[in-house]
Amino acid sequence: MRRFPILLAGWLSLLAGCSSYTTDGPPLHPRDVSAVPDAVPRFEARSRSANPDSYEVGGRRYRVLKSAAGYVERGIASWYGRKFHGRRTASGEPYDMYRMTAAHRTLPIPSYVRVTNLRNGKSVVVRINDRGPFHPDRIIDLSYAAAVKLGLDLSGTAPVEIRALEPPATPAHGVYLQLGAFSNRTNAERLRARLDRHRLAKARIDHYRHRGRTLYRVRLGPLTSQDQVDDLTRRLKALGITPAIVND
Repeated sequence: MRRFPILLAGWLSLLAGCSSYTTDGPPLHPRDVSAVPDAVPRFEARSRSANPDSYEVGGRRYRVLKSAAGYVERGIASWYGRKFHGRRTASGEPYDMYRMTAAHRTLPIPSYVRVTNLRNGKSVVVRINDRGPFHPDRIIDLSYAAAVKLGLDLSGTAPVEIRALEPPATPAHGVYLQLGAFSNRTNAERLRARLDRHRLAKARIDHYRHRGRTLYRVRLGPLTSQDQVDDLTRRLKALGITPAIVND
């Protein structure tokens, strides 16, 4: 399995030294992972460094999907363990073999999928935070914990179905993109006017008290799908604005 640090150039530099599965394995002192909870789908901003339009590994070019909506795939799953524990993943997070994560070649990072072992019917939900596997016959590389819960840690591989999951939301309980918080309402109004000029969704301004002073925040929402969050985030970043996802 190949691991990838946060920068694409760094990803590619690791490939020469990570071409073998033979030195990997379970933890030296295995622990019970039966109580490790599944990943819980939630709205997240996509990683810019881990989601280029495309990237090349081993002479093959992979195109990263803009959305995971409706994605379903069947094929062979594998897993990785102690050799990569603590190493940086494509998302920039350290790989933790005891968490419910996985690597995929083209799904957006992060995204969430339900993985079902087609041999025994067991299923888990994992968060995609890494790239791989680049073995031609495999479609997903699972964390050690996910592999154990699916019952494929001993066999090493198994046929699976991958089904993308959307974070649950309703119009009344969506999320917001917060674009800024200002002590001066005039600055908040200026930002909202700038958004209006670029025909972005109507921004709202509200105020709250923080450490004895009033702040005016500019937000877009509520948003009820990851696609909405992704689309607006891309458009805002093109304007030099990096939003934060908030629940209220």
